[in-house]
Amino acid sequence: MNDAIAILDFGSQFAQLIARRVREAQVYCELFPWDAPAEQIMALNPKGFILSGGPNSAYAADAPFIPDLVLASAKPILGICYGMQALTVALGGQVNPSTEREYGHANIDLVGAQYAVPLLESISTVWMSHGDRITKLPDGFVALAKSGNSPYAAMGDFERNYYGVQFHPEVHHTPNGIELLRHFVVDICGAAPSWTPDSIIEESVSRIRAQVGNERVLAAVSGGVDSSVAAALVHKAIGDQLVAVFVDTGLLRKGEGEQVVSVFREQMGAELIAVNAEEQYFEALAGVTEPEQKRRIVGEKFIRIFEEQAKGLGQPKFLMQGTIYPDVVESSAPDRNKAEKIKSHHNVGGLPEDMQFELVEPLRYLFKDEVRAVGEALGLPESMVWRQPFPGPGLTVRCLGEVTPERVSRLRAADAILQEELSNAGFLGKPRLSTEQAEQPGSSAGTSQAFAVLLPVRSVGVMGDQRTYREAIAIRAVSTEDFM
Repeated sequence: MNDAIAILDFGSQFAQLIARRVREAQVYCELFPWDAPAEQIMALNPKGFILSGGPNSAYAADAPFIPDLVLASAKPILGICYGMQALTVALGGQVNPSTEREYGHANIDLVGAQYAVPLLESISTVWMSHGDRITKLPDGFVALAKSGNSPYAAMGDFERNYYGVQFHPEVHHTPNGIELLRHFVVDICGAAPSWTPDSIIEESVSRIRAQVGNERVLAAVSGGVDSSVAAALVHKAIGDQLVAVFVDTGLLRKGEGEQVVSVFREQMGAELIAVNAEEQYFEALAGVTEPEQKRRIVGEKFIRIFEEQAKGLGQPKFLMQGTIYPDVVESSAPDRNKAEKIKSHHNVGGLPEDMQFELVEPLRYLFKDEVRAVGEALGLPESMVWRQPFPGPGLTVRCLGEVTPERVSRLRAADAILQEELSNAGFLGKPRLSTEQAEQPGSSAGTSQAFAVLLPVRSVGVMGDQRTYREAIAIRAVSTEDFM
């Protein structure tokens, strides 16, 4: 088992980014709700703890607090924003409302370089997001930095290896913030940086074999990055026990169905069953315009089709899905996150309660960049590993308003044009960064995700010499490392 760090989530939407940055330092970590059972957290045998930010005030009567197990462990602690304030209150310091909320970029000044280096080395511009501030440090702590609105922008107790920063080192808006986190987890906590694609594959294969045994597994594949890498991992673990099932919903991108069949049968050599369910999906979605209802319909139909396939395959016990960490986070899974729910992911929030499968989700706690690194290590073709992400409900969620064959066909054609133009301009595929570009926070040579959206509104246009009045298409193309 890799050395690990436990991250306690106090409700911050940034908490998942902390986990991602720690993973970038090649140290394994897991994210727990602040009030998770002690045995669940300590089963990780963490080398240290990171306390996330959160929306509460640490001095409030009902504020989330640091569980006893953290302080009793005598392990290093890093508090971030609310985590720093909660640590202050727990150890007898003082936190009060600030006269002015500090949000956005801020400059910090080190208070005694001998204290701040190397934890705060090369950090001067930071990202703040808080309305309270520390007014009295706990016993044993010294100030490490201050900002215009925070007399204690960073603090440390070097005897106990307790540290706190009022800013967010996990976001790209804090240059060199990842170096602070790396120094904490590797140098202060002593966690070995052994979380690599090869170790992920090794642990995943072992976990899959232990879960599945000699049973057969149905793999739900869409041809997307996540389901393809997940299927490759499961295939590596159990070989011919895996049967891949591809459901053509009629909601895919241009040429996608044919590509999926070709890759799985010809390149991966995996058993693949292709199901044409276009008519079933359009019938189920007829007249539905509410986005969450669409997701739930797609999720349930997805499972029911797989149950039908299972009957013809001797009722396999397990179903594999390509669920990844952001899917879980965005659905606010209760075992992982206290942050506000953003949306229901079809693999998480849309699953029926009477589902007849046990799920195999080998990527459930991996970020997208980790999934791609694993895919490359498994030898999957670059065209698959660096494919544009595509939602499980397909064009359903990009077809605003009613989902009909005619509207989806129009959207599919528009999306194909967008993809073709971006590809011709060199904006699709694996980023090709120079060394100088790679060192810039948030840099990305290319487009991480690009798509067209069909809007249920009409606008005036010209086609030839004629006036037209048709539905409008919106396009979005972004560069991102987080997919959050």
